[in-house]
Amino acid sequence: MSAVVLVTVLVAGGVYLVLQRGLVRATLGFVLIGHAANVMILAAGGQDGREPAYVGEGRSSAGLSDPLLQAFALTAIVITFALTVYLLALAGHGGDDDGAPSDVEEEAADEH
Repeated sequence: MSAVVLVTVLVAGGVYLVLQRGLVRATLGFVLIGHAANVMILAAGGQDGREPAYVGEGRSSAGLSDPLLQAFALTAIVITFALTVYLLALAGHGGDDDGAPSDVEEEAADEH
């Protein structure tokens, strides 16, 4: 039940931030949605009372957690990190993100 509440709060906060005007806020919204995806994937694996997904010599595979869900979570972490870096690079490279023309554009328009 607590994973459901956590995913709900993360998705709600993420959607709220994605719908904001600033690119940095939208980036933080995507980060929250990425965290919600990770929590949902790991909760689907049922980690309670299970051992890590490692099978050595002489060990049985009974009672081990599903390694596929852990691989999906790791992939989601990498994708979220790449998207975050890309969006922050766009936010850092761009000018004002509120739609107002920058000072350079105003000066260029005044000269003509």
